Order: sequence, then C-alpha cells, then structure tokens
Amino acid sequence: MANIYSSTTFMEHNAHPDYKYEMDTPTHSHDGINPSCGDELTLQLRVEGDVIEEASFTGHGCAISQASADIMAELITGETVEEARRLSGLFLAMIRGEKLSEEDLEDLDEAAQLKDISHMPARVKCAELAWRTLDGILDAAA
Repeated sequence: MANIYSSTTFMEHNAHPDYKYEMDTPTHSHDGINPSCGDELTLQLRVEGDVIEEASFTGHGCAISQASADIMAELITGETVEEARRLSGLFLAMIRGEKLSEEDLEDLDEAAQLKDISHMPARVKCAELAWRTLDGILDAAA
C-alpha cells in the first residue's frame, strides 16, 4: 500500500491549499464536522444557474481532511451541480473500498490519489468530510 503522506500532490494540497479562504459572496454554505476526531470545515459555493463557479472552504483538521477538501474544491469548480454529485458519489464509493473503473478514476483526477485511505479505517471519515459536506449543500440546494 502506498503511503499517502509521501504523495507530492497530497502534501502540496495540505501545505498550500488554493481553495482555503472565506468567499465574498457564496450562494451556498454548509458546515461539516467529523465528531470522531474534531475536524471541522465550512464549505462555500457560488452557483450560477447549474454551474459551480467557485468553491472554497475554511476550517481546521488533519492533513487528510484539509488536502481532500482542497482537491475536491479544485475538482468541482467549473462543473455542473449534477457532475459534482456524480464525482462525489465516485469519491465516496472509492473511499469505502469499492472498485472503480479506470475512466472513473481519471474523472476523479487528483482525488483518485486518496484511494489508499480506504485501507485506513480511522482516516476514511477525514477524507470524506468535505465530500459529505458538499452532498449536504447540494441536497439543501435541490
């Protein structure tokens, strides 16, 4: 099993997140918390029509929750709400250990590098936090 902490992409998203900031004019905002470890984040989206024009997050937590949130925000920016839902479903299935097709892994782009977390049960909720928060926003916005 690969060591997630040795991934350059993972470490870069954790150390220098591009999407960790307070958004000026979000159309949607949702808080997420992982009670088992105390990780917390607030996800903000600016949705125009059915396109996610901007995504950002604030909060604190372990390297996995922070990097996963940054990777997710990058992945869904510019996507339709429907595509963001599909990508979230793929990510959550992957993290639960379900086998994805090569095409699905390609669609997840850098998020696919987190697949080995499925072998680390104590860290699964950390990786899922931002994605579950996204689902909460999208469900509320529907």
